[in-house]
Amino acid sequence: MKIFQLRAVVAVAERGNFSEAALELQLSQPAISHAIATLEEELGVPLFARGRHGAVLTPAGERILYHARQAMQHLEMMQREANLHKGLHGGHVRIAAFRSVATHLLPKAIAKFHDQFPEVAVTIIERLSYIDVEQSLREGRADIGVTYLPTDNEFETWEILRDEYVALLPPKAKISSPQITWENIAAYSPVLLACLPCGRPIHNHIKNVAPFMNTVGDIQEDSTVVSMVNQGLKAAILPRLAAVPIPQGVQVYSLPIPLERVMGVAILCNALQVPAVFTFLEMLRKFDFDSLAKSTY
Repeated sequence: MKIFQLRAVVAVAERGNFSEAALELQLSQPAISHAIATLEEELGVPLFARGRHGAVLTPAGERILYHARQAMQHLEMMQREANLHKGLHGGHVRIAAFRSVATHLLPKAIAKFHDQFPEVAVTIIERLSYIDVEQSLREGRADIGVTYLPTDNEFETWEILRDEYVALLPPKAKISSPQITWENIAAYSPVLLACLPCGRPIHNHIKNVAPFMNTVGDIQEDSTVVSMVNQGLKAAILPRLAAVPIPQGVQVYSLPIPLERVMGVAILCNALQVPAVFTFLEMLRKFDFDSLAKSTY
């Protein structure tokens, strides 16, 4: 039994006649007829009833068609597996992310991947915000992105981490209760927030739960914000991962009404990816980002 015989059975069954099947497979009609005839002889049963109206599957042919299709699917899977392994002897994965993820999470994940697949190059493309990350995916400048969830339907996404927003107060701040209040934070007006657009979740949160608070979000670098808090100049609210490393004296509190930013891996839906990208994605799905983030705090 030959592979081209199975392809011929599937093609004739789908097209309903030998001539159109021959065109699809780019073979002559006699070649298709011979392939079917020799297969019928080997199996000992007719697969098609031939007539003026084309070729119609016999009952035996219907059952054998099912197995022929299964065989073709398995052949395709075998080819994909082979291509996967061929591709992992080289290739390039480009992953776009904003600073806190690029600094604290991705290097360890890339190191783990490199231990298994040292011949695959992985590049981090730093972007200022999750919006820039998504635009890099749209423009084909990145294969994988780390962005905020939820996102547009044009992306296929997997959640990897929930990062808590925390209040950072100067070392000499006096808080009488272990649970901080919005008024405690507002005493250091204006309170520094993460800059837009990455800071949009916390900006909206403050508008809803503490609209009286005077805030500002025009400092691009999170490290600058933390340094200002450490010098006793301001209070700030940042995602915990964006704030690290937090100086020893800076006081860190959970917000009176908690908020998290939900981060996920994203790729463009229906985008054609090279084998190395698929393999790197599988590694990211299984990677324990939560434990890594906690060890960073």
